[in-house]
Amino acid sequence: MGRPPGGPPGATPQVESGSVSVFNDTALRDRVADAVIGARAYQLFTYAQASRIAAGGSIGPESSLNKVFWSELDIALHETALDLLGPYGELSDEAGEAPAHGSWAEGHTFSLAGPIYAGTNEIQRDIIAERLLGLPKGRR
Repeated sequence: MGRPPGGPPGATPQVESGSVSVFNDTALRDRVADAVIGARAYQLFTYAQASRIAAGGSIGPESSLNKVFWSELDIALHETALDLLGPYGELSDEAGEAPAHGSWAEGHTFSLAGPIYAGTNEIQRDIIAERLLGLPKGRR
């Protein structure tokens, strides 16, 4: 964390997508910052849950917050990475020029299942509403 793509901490990022620096694209630059912040928030929330369990606590309904946040972050991270990589991000493992052996495109496809498996995000939101926020049961 804290290290911009393409250089040491404090360096000006030099990531290129095609012929235009992606950091000239303020929307994409903001998405990269959001990804870094989201990854750090997920890390800290997970550490807090692990600490609570290590101290004898139980998993509880807070895990629903973690699942919803993670599954939506996973999609956003992969979409941002694919935008940073440009057309190379869509290459499969068989393509010699595929960054990370095509794992970004494959990871993106898998990330789309995240809001569905391990309990749909809609069910997780119901758990959050009822058990954490104390809202009445029923359709929202």
